[in-house]
Amino acid sequence: MKFPTIPEYQRIQNLQPPEGSVRMILDTDTYNEIDDQFAVVHALLSPDELNVEAIYAAPFHNNRSKDAEDGMVKSFDEILRLLSFLNVESDGFAFRGSTAFLSNIDSPVESDATTDLINRALSDSNEPLYVVAIGAITNVASAILIEPEIIKNIVVVWLGGNPLYWPHTREINLAQDVLGARVVLDSGVPFVHLPARGVVSHLLTTVSEMERYVQGRGRIGDYLVEIFKEYHQDHYAWSKVIWDISATAYLINSNWVPTEIVHTPILTDAITWSFDNSRHLMRIATGVNRDAIFRDLFEKLEKSS
Repeated sequence: MKFPTIPEYQRIQNLQPPEGSVRMILDTDTYNEIDDQFAVVHALLSPDELNVEAIYAAPFHNNRSKDAEDGMVKSFDEILRLLSFLNVESDGFAFRGSTAFLSNIDSPVESDATTDLINRALSDSNEPLYVVAIGAITNVASAILIEPEIIKNIVVVWLGGNPLYWPHTREINLAQDVLGARVVLDSGVPFVHLPARGVVSHLLTTVSEMERYVQGRGRIGDYLVEIFKEYHQDHYAWSKVIWDISATAYLINSNWVPTEIVHTPILTDAITWSFDNSRHLMRIATGVNRDAIFRDLFEKLEKSS
């Protein structure tokens, strides 16, 4: 498929780390495990930095869902639950996403989420729309295939796959929809990659830290601690990665998620990275400031309670 051409100077301009308040939507497989819930809360408790225009439910399929559609529906229900705890109206704000993963570039998966994303991306605005995806990237890829012109007006920030030096990139967000990932990577859309292993995986926290800084911070704080504890039975010397707050953290303060500009890799059929330095540029995270990110989340929970 042929995508619109974005001049490299414009791509580089759109890939500059964001400053001030930014427009964003959050695309999340919220019920996949427990980290998405923290990202939703982090985004909505950061109105000075993030203008969250919408939240989309993304599909997922693992032991918490029967299939991709069931995963999307459960994620949508979880979004509604979080919004109720935060007293945020869901009408016109939360949208159902794809009922299946992308199987053919000629058959994008249309949904309420893709329609809303296209409308927002094509609206009159001088500011780019940051599309923050923290699950399988089906909704975003489908929207690009339905209306390729949106790549001129959006910046995709995606937690998916592994670093470019990793021997493989079989991470759940990428592996569930390899074709969707390939569409986004090949489209030329300004793209910020947050790799999982060795980068975002440093965002670890513990039950004791949750009890000290999150428990008692309103209904939402108690709920986050509840699902954190339920995720694993043995809490002795146990920690959990809260992967997805890396994406909200990058937009809130890009210094917390250092990045560099590289050529966009090629995603192979073997689910590994291949390289061609003639390809368009993207931005990739190389680390996270774990303490600063959790401090920001904990402080905002305390202020909101």
